[in-house]
Amino acid sequence: MSSSPTLAASANAAVGDASGGDKRRATRALCALNFFMADMQAGIGPFLGVFLQQRGWQPGAIGSVMTAGGVAGMLMTVPAGAFIDHTARKRWVVVITGICTVLASFLILWSQAGWVVTISQVATAIAGAAIGPAMAGITLGVVRQRGFNAQNGRNQAWNHAGNMVGAALSGWLGFRYGMPAIFFLAALFGVFAILSVLAIPERTIDHRAARGLEGPHDGKAAAADDSQAQGLRTLLQNRPLLILAAALACFHLGNGAMLPLYGLAVVGAGKGNPAMFTALTVVVAQAVMIVTALAAMRLSASRGYWLVMLVSFASLPLRGLIAGSVIDSWGVWPVQALDGIGAGLQSVAVPGLVACLLDGTGRVNVGQGAVMTVQGLGASLSPAIGGWLAQLFGYQVAFYVLGGFALASLALWIGFATMLRPACAGVCEPHAGQPALGVASS
Repeated sequence: MSSSPTLAASANAAVGDASGGDKRRATRALCALNFFMADMQAGIGPFLGVFLQQRGWQPGAIGSVMTAGGVAGMLMTVPAGAFIDHTARKRWVVVITGICTVLASFLILWSQAGWVVTISQVATAIAGAAIGPAMAGITLGVVRQRGFNAQNGRNQAWNHAGNMVGAALSGWLGFRYGMPAIFFLAALFGVFAILSVLAIPERTIDHRAARGLEGPHDGKAAAADDSQAQGLRTLLQNRPLLILAAALACFHLGNGAMLPLYGLAVVGAGKGNPAMFTALTVVVAQAVMIVTALAAMRLSASRGYWLVMLVSFASLPLRGLIAGSVIDSWGVWPVQALDGIGAGLQSVAVPGLVACLLDGTGRVNVGQGAVMTVQGLGASLSPAIGGWLAQLFGYQVAFYVLGGFALASLALWIGFATMLRPACAGVCEPHAGQPALGVASS
């Protein structure tokens, strides 16, 4: 790996040659990539529970398999983030993980045996662990710190639009041709995602800016890059980052199982077509996410990230209360609209806040991976907890308990508001050679 600084330095040297047309092409390709990557990344995820339920699986077993995948992905996010910081081949990371994700999903068509489904979910999660840091790194490398908030907001709006279109098509194809058709749609979206990432001109990506190091590309800076990307001391000293990660872990402990479990509850009660209702749960949430992602982009620029995150945390307890009280087909509208509010706000605020907190450290994508790891800890445990609660005590109790986990997120966010508000004050300005906001001096 010793050749990587040279690769990064040569790649960065070419950035200055990128024209305005290349920059526009890159930002358009980023939007297209986020659109097509949505269905490739999610694949049959929202439909997996119903797919397995139709083949005799119980809620507890379904949740346990999903948890296995979540744990595998969680363990890989920090190494993946470190690799994204290190490599000058970020586009190919997306290509390779996309191919692996599609192939792993097709394993489930081949067999629904427990070990096959588990291997598929683990492989998908490992491949997908790099996609989040890679997308953040590529975006930061193209538009730099100053343009990250706005471009990330557009990325997320297109991503949610892709999820909505993909889910609608999946629902229609599943209703018309059966659940296996959903696998082939995910593969088609994967091909378009690969073409989109390859359409980003390599010379537009500044690989130093992509890791939070903006400044002249001299030999001394290039030599320092590798050492700055190693270790977790900067992350562990950043108290606002630690509180953010803990609050997100509590939130996703409740949120992770809510969507698949609500689909199982309504379909299991005979109140919805499996493919169509599952598609509707995704379409409603993603439609709301498009609006909230754009709203989060503007609100975070004007009012800062603290308020955006507070609203997102507050949405889950209300969602759990409604889900437990209304297990019917029409309940999808309020339940999934609240999902759209929480997830849509976080999709913009979390990457932007992490990039801001770690600006100047050279560890932005390691930080993205670290936050995703702690967040993934909650999300990976959620399906198992929710599945077994539903199996032992009923769906109503499961939804109430899952929604209640976000009360801990609210307590953390409000309890440490004095520290968090300045750190979340707004979009940070690029700088080099200064400690990131909120990092304790050593």
